[in-house]
Amino acid sequence: MASRVLENFIDGKFVASESTDTLELVNPVDETVTGRVPVSTDAEVDSAVMAAARAFQAWGRTTPGYRQTALLKLADSIEAHSAVLVEAQCRNTGQPKAVIAAEEIAAGADQLRFFAGAARLLEGRSAGEYVDGFTSYVRREPIGVVAQITPWNYPFLMAIWKIGPALAAGNTVVLKPSDTTPESTLVLAGLTRSLLPDGVFNVILGDARTGAALVAHPEPGLASITGSVRAGIAVAESAARGLKRSHLELGGKAPAVVFADADPASTAAGIAQAAFFNAGQDCTAVTRVLVHESIHADLVEALVKSAQHLRPGQPGHPDSFCGPLNNGRHFDSVLGKLAALPSHATVVTGGKRLGEKGFFVEPTIITGVRQSDPIVQEETFGPVLTVQSFTDEAQAVAYANDVPYALASSVWTRDHGTVERMARALNFGAVWVNCHMVLTAEMPHGGFKQSGYGKDLSIYSMEEYTRMKHVMSAHH
Repeated sequence: MASRVLENFIDGKFVASESTDTLELVNPVDETVTGRVPVSTDAEVDSAVMAAARAFQAWGRTTPGYRQTALLKLADSIEAHSAVLVEAQCRNTGQPKAVIAAEEIAAGADQLRFFAGAARLLEGRSAGEYVDGFTSYVRREPIGVVAQITPWNYPFLMAIWKIGPALAAGNTVVLKPSDTTPESTLVLAGLTRSLLPDGVFNVILGDARTGAALVAHPEPGLASITGSVRAGIAVAESAARGLKRSHLELGGKAPAVVFADADPASTAAGIAQAAFFNAGQDCTAVTRVLVHESIHADLVEALVKSAQHLRPGQPGHPDSFCGPLNNGRHFDSVLGKLAALPSHATVVTGGKRLGEKGFFVEPTIITGVRQSDPIVQEETFGPVLTVQSFTDEAQAVAYANDVPYALASSVWTRDHGTVERMARALNFGAVWVNCHMVLTAEMPHGGFKQSGYGKDLSIYSMEEYTRMKHVMSAHH
């Protein structure tokens, strides 16, 4: 198993890389090596891009109905091959298998069906005469080849978020998955062989160097990444040098703002679920609780009880709420941030490695933090939750907005006026009310500030993958 080297998917075929530079695939549950990923050469990146460019000549001219049918068939195939996809992803992530099946495979198939239907909804304003003797109208067209880079926290679902709107709009794709979690994306690629024309969807394997070569290639008209701020800045800089568009879905530091009228027990249960799901490896996860001082003690007590019931565990165990952190480097980073907590911070539960094998970390709650602390300001991307108190609504807003990120937030209250004021005041791309981290294909996902720009999901993401052309016709 350890000698197995994965292959690229180019022009409808799996192709062995000629690169001698490979990376180990490590199962985060037991730290065993399960295979190797090639760091694809620049020539292989070029081969994938040019395959996509050739395929675009026909795919870009297909009707929306044709693309809809193809994507609907792919969604059916995804559901039919759920077990294979779950096993492939579980080897790379260690997530509970039931979670992968429900939250990525089934959800991904559903979201792909949304994009299939959305392919037939793209339209422009009606034609009109804005200059005497001339008729104008707008064409909405696909961009062409798009370069896409996906992360390791939700490998399959993020691939769907990328390819769904891109393919539905008539583009062709070269996608580079994370070097630690490529396998479910490769299974997805295999499912496309009989459903999409060759070259419409290509997968190129490698590390950050491969992603850089893909983004820098002159052919793609758009570069899209879901990843860290550092990686997003690199993509944006490279895209700017080529004057190509970029689409960035980056980090988060989501607050849950809890007012005095919220019920501590039910609120804590909802927040804990949204904080520790997927071991906190979610850019929309609750990472900061801001609670009114009058119920601070009660909420902390309830959060601790909830956290202690949401245990990480083995992928096949029915009681496993989440799995390990994805890789050794990230595991060391999270533990390092916990070890560096200031003396005024108190770990009220968790804070340590769980077990002696695998990258498991206990669900962790920290009180006594200050707004300027790194654990409050910087993304941890692990099962770590800080709790701060506030005295009034103005202070709650100030604390919530005073971080570099602006992706997601939530408000917990029974008062409608408070909801409406906070929905306007919170500087985040999403504001949930008495819930957190609930997503639907019909609504946009994306943030502001260092969380990036551009939208995933919804008809707005379809617009990200199109360009507008004005056509004017003289009447004579």
